[in-house]
Amino acid sequence: MLFLLIGNSVFSQNSDKKGFALLELYTSEGCSSCPPADELLGKIQNEYRDKNVYVLAYHVDYWDKQGWKDIFSNADFTKRQYDYAQFMGKEPIYTPQVIINGKTDYIGSQETSLRNGIKSAISKPVSASLSLEASQNANSLSVNYNVEGTSKNSRLLLAVVQKEAKSNVKRGENAHRVLSHYQIVRNLQSVDLNKNKKGTATIHLPKNYNAQDFEIIGFIQDMNSGAILGVKKA
Repeated sequence: MLFLLIGNSVFSQNSDKKGFALLELYTSEGCSSCPPADELLGKIQNEYRDKNVYVLAYHVDYWDKQGWKDIFSNADFTKRQYDYAQFMGKEPIYTPQVIINGKTDYIGSQETSLRNGIKSAISKPVSASLSLEASQNANSLSVNYNVEGTSKNSRLLLAVVQKEAKSNVKRGENAHRVLSHYQIVRNLQSVDLNKNKKGTATIHLPKNYNAQDFEIIGFIQDMNSGAILGVKKA
């Protein structure tokens, strides 16, 4: 069995209080304006690979009845996008939408705006610290977590992320195109931090999971405002 160590030194990424940018993209294979955003987020992911910039791509399911069902779509991700609409007072929801640090939204294909948003986010101090250590056992991961500096109503969210994939779309708005996807969220698990800021969470893994093609990204979210307080990557 594989043993995966996540976060070799406690609070290594956030202890110096450097800012971060967590980009959450809401996308779909059924949306013709989404492929440019997918490509842009892949470019940003590669460019900022060693910096405090993190990308998560959620494939929503409300395009699935328009002629093509996205194989990565998940109703839970649609609900998450609706939750953000409530937090930010912005409806209706749309694709491709990028939300940075749970506070500001951008059209996912607008590169200049997105890069300005990243610069703004990483210029602000970090309010919470997170350490993660995980070990794999068959089809699950046991993740030991330790959190400091959270607000009262905070949750730890653990995303299982597939780094890349290609999909041959046969119908819908992107018919006859091969689409490239990056940082695809395959599973998002929530941990209540109101009782314990330290503990162990069990994550169920996709069948094709392997440590090379996937990664775990954990982040702390204030559930009163939607703001992201801290983030850590495997």
